[in-house]
Amino acid sequence: EVLEDIRGVVVAAAPYPVKVILETSELTQDEKVIACTLAKVAGAAFVKTSTGFSKSGATVEDVKLMRAVVGEEMGVKASGGIRSYDDAVKMVQAGATRLGTSASVAIVKGSEGKSNY
Repeated sequence: EVLEDIRGVVVAAAPYPVKVILETSELTQDEKVIACTLAKVAGAAFVKTSTGFSKSGATVEDVKLMRAVVGEEMGVKASGGIRSYDDAVKMVQAGATRLGTSASVAIVKGSEGKSNY
């Protein structure tokens, strides 16, 4: 059922890319693997760690897992809790191709932004 739902959105949105948000802080490792697999099979362009409204944001471990599951064919967006240049570098090194952060100016300047996590 989830696969068909995602696929339906992918078809309806074509030619625009679809991003599937997992809310990784609420999922088990197995659920993360299943969600990434379903997103990939359905033809989504990206998987994203979180909405920014949950108890925590992106972790290096989650980004590594997501990258391992979806391979190089899909984008991985790390979002939430990325507050510094070092945080950003760690996420990219873990496999993120995009970052979602409200501290982008602070990151570019090399300082640290305020955290809600």
